[in-house]
Amino acid sequence: MKKEDEFFIYLLENYSEYKQTSTTDIINKLDKLNLTQIVYDMYERYHSEAIENAFNDIDELIVEQEEKINFEKETD
Repeated sequence: MKKEDEFFIYLLENYSEYKQTSTTDIINKLDKLNLTQIVYDMYERYHSEAIENAFNDIDELIVEQEEKINFEKETD
């Protein structure tokens, strides 16, 4: 298994614990918002800093994407 894969699993497991939800719910949400690959691709940044920074960044990505989707729905 690649180090990026291992870290992604580690990140998702810890993020789901932080959010007090299941890893399945987290991955489903990221998939729904088209953020899974973006979070995966942040390996270089996330693995070299405090994991709480990654959690905060993921939270921000989710909020931004949800706002974007809601705005697009409202303007259609």
